[in-house]
Amino acid sequence: MEREQRNDMSFSRKRSFTFGTYGSVDRLTCGDETRPESAENHILDILDSPGSESKHFISSSSNQRDTEFFEIIEKLQGSRIDEQRCEFPLPLKSQLLTIGGELPLILPSKLGGYWIDPPLERLIDVSPTSSHYGLDLESYDIMERDSEAKIYHEFFRSKYHHSFTAVDPSLGPLVLSVCLEDEENKLRVILRMKECSLHGVFSMSLFPSIPTAVELAKMLCDRVTVSKFDVVSYLKAPELITTFDEHRVSPNFKFGVLYQKDGQFTEEDILTNNEESQEFKEFLSILGETIGLQGFTGFRGGLDVCHGQTGSEAVFTSFHGRQIMFHVATKLPYTEGDPQQLQRKRHIGNDIVALVYQEGQTPFLSDVIKSHFLHCFLVVRRIQKEEEQTDGAVYQVSVTAREDVPPFGPVHPDPPVFTDRSQLREFLLSKLINAEISCYKAEQFSRLQLRTRSSLLESLHAELSTRSQCMMGDPSLAAVPTSEGARGAPEGSGGFIENFKRAIRVRSHSFETLGVPRKVVGNTSTKSKAEKDGESDKSPGLLPALTDSLGTAELRDQASPQEET
Repeated sequence: MEREQRNDMSFSRKRSFTFGTYGSVDRLTCGDETRPESAENHILDILDSPGSESKHFISSSSNQRDTEFFEIIEKLQGSRIDEQRCEFPLPLKSQLLTIGGELPLILPSKLGGYWIDPPLERLIDVSPTSSHYGLDLESYDIMERDSEAKIYHEFFRSKYHHSFTAVDPSLGPLVLSVCLEDEENKLRVILRMKECSLHGVFSMSLFPSIPTAVELAKMLCDRVTVSKFDVVSYLKAPELITTFDEHRVSPNFKFGVLYQKDGQFTEEDILTNNEESQEFKEFLSILGETIGLQGFTGFRGGLDVCHGQTGSEAVFTSFHGRQIMFHVATKLPYTEGDPQQLQRKRHIGNDIVALVYQEGQTPFLSDVIKSHFLHCFLVVRRIQKEEEQTDGAVYQVSVTAREDVPPFGPVHPDPPVFTDRSQLREFLLSKLINAEISCYKAEQFSRLQLRTRSSLLESLHAELSTRSQCMMGDPSLAAVPTSEGARGAPEGSGGFIENFKRAIRVRSHSFETLGVPRKVVGNTSTKSKAEKDGESDKSPGLLPALTDSLGTAELRDQASPQEET
């Protein structure tokens, strides 16, 4: 009787499985009643009961069925688990993390496109007690952005000289300046073209007689094909030529400063830091002086010095005749509920070079900050506390830049550590300035510079030619206006100075030149929030290649706070 009841129960028994990420749950049900027994417990009960041949047969067949069934379940579950597998991010699985027993300051982007200096293989020994090399401060030279920019002002304006203009079929507008060096019996010549300016000094003995403007131009560039130049007779020509030559010369620089705490890998984490530790404040004091922005009269780097819309404080310094303003992320306005912190990103994202101070052992990823303009990062980490040795804190420095940015000095010491604060300051400021100048040679900025220079040279040539003809009394030419014309005036009106200002205010074409993607909905081009924020700013947006040209206005709207996908 008992055996018949048990057989009836076995026919009504059902097994259900709940599939999950980590395995399955086996439930035995009898009718509507759910029993918490598993198949394994049920088999053990059978094995513990008095033995018989039939029981052994049941046990053997049950084991076989359960084994086969669980093999099927394991296969099903295995595919589910494999679907959820993912590779660890590069910083977590890279063997580079164990270099020297500590994490490196910078790790390369998984997508590539950046170089790191010093290379990671050189970071085997960064001990503060190691011998130091290459710390000669005299070798910390600052690069010149345009070596030909001040030659005209230095050698031509104070001396008797002539200027000429022409339009070459292949090279476009040409502006030539010639000066006779009486004492040395030499000719000094500058030829301005769209691509660059060429400068040379020639001895008069090279020519049987006084050379023509065409001959001198061909001495500098054999691609010149014009047959004649026109003389510039406009009295204010030296002022216009000087403005063109020095449009890229500025003693002012602005750099971003990011504060990265331990465990922070993302842009959002870094930009939301508000509190400044004592260690970070000490580092800022190495860079410069914390000043109040209200009423500040020095180079402001695009910060608001009247209404406090960009914070109340900033870090500023003067360095070898240059003024430097630092956009410190923790001192810029913080917006509650905004993970991207656009009020901070609109300044730092528009800088070309940024400095990252690490507090902890978390490496900085080369491409963690999404920006179309940031091309280089200097990363600094304190590797030894002041209380650990009597000589003071020890800082380690590393640099990363996009692959099309040429290398720049000063050269890192070997190993790349600093124990002297003044030496660290000299190195960092020299490195920051040289980094920005080198970044201008990158493909994106060089295209912008070429386009802007071409526009300015065309305006200079047009104005010099027109005003010279007016000076010669050409009745066919009306008087050239000296100020910007009325609304709707044709392009090129208003004189070279006004055209110069107009050229560097251009922002509409900079996105096409940089290749910045725009989100297109139907036939409408939609701008990002960062662009709209920038357009609401009263200061005009400048081309990044000419950010420091006038020293009075800064980039606003070209940074992309987040890459569009």
